[in-house]
Amino acid sequence: MKRKLQIIIGLALIAAFIFIALLAPVLAPNDPNATDLSRKNAAATKEFPLGCDQMGRCELSRIMYGARYSMGLSVPVLILLAAVSLFAGCYTSYKGGVADEIARLLCEILMAFPLIVIAMALVTSIDNSVLCVLAAIGISMSAWFMRMVRSYAKTECGKEYIESARIAGASELRIVARHLVPNVLPQFMVYFTTGIASAIMAVSSFAFLGIGLMAGTPEWGAMLNEARNSIYTNPGLIIYPGICLVLCCAGFNLLGEGLRDFIGRENEINVT
Repeated sequence: MKRKLQIIIGLALIAAFIFIALLAPVLAPNDPNATDLSRKNAAATKEFPLGCDQMGRCELSRIMYGARYSMGLSVPVLILLAAVSLFAGCYTSYKGGVADEIARLLCEILMAFPLIVIAMALVTSIDNSVLCVLAAIGISMSAWFMRMVRSYAKTECGKEYIESARIAGASELRIVARHLVPNVLPQFMVYFTTGIASAIMAVSSFAFLGIGLMAGTPEWGAMLNEARNSIYTNPGLIIYPGICLVLCCAGFNLLGEGLRDFIGRENEINVT
């Protein structure tokens, strides 16, 4: 029951934020970038349900559009990286030899550098753009994904069904695509969902530090950065985007934890 509740709550939170992100232009009551200093730190009204920020912009509209940036920048990139890492990790583990050794060394080298170090290196050597931030997140997360996939794929490669497929004359690509990937995928989904939460937090963290996104972008981390000077005069400017960031990441983490417990329970049943 607990596992199902975690999955249901996680899916509900994720669905809610995806809904807000997709329909932000329709749901937002005002233009998130429209400034009016006469409304600086204005209290909540019918026109501005959560009040206005230090530039007179609608706080609710900016929070809704913030879901587009916080989720829209990280989720598509991670989906692509997950697909590549899943297949590459399974293939190199099955292939073995030089390819497997190269994959292992790359994972160890990339995992030795913290995400912030990779991001700062790209920003200083190229430019302060969102592409550099996404590249840093991609490099860091792909190394973790590959390591996880390889560990599970190594276990699966020693099982009888892989040997049976090899004896039956199946090609390497067929064995990886039809047998190895589907059996590693359930465990990988747990890491993938929690990885999305980490990526969303990373995007917001970089935006909070002024890395990647342009000033004034309606993104939750950037909104927290802009609201630092208003913590006493208008604390809602920090509370609202902070709550959204926590709930969004909690949704993916709850889903991942629920899936992990569910998969673990299913494996116990299959063993017994």
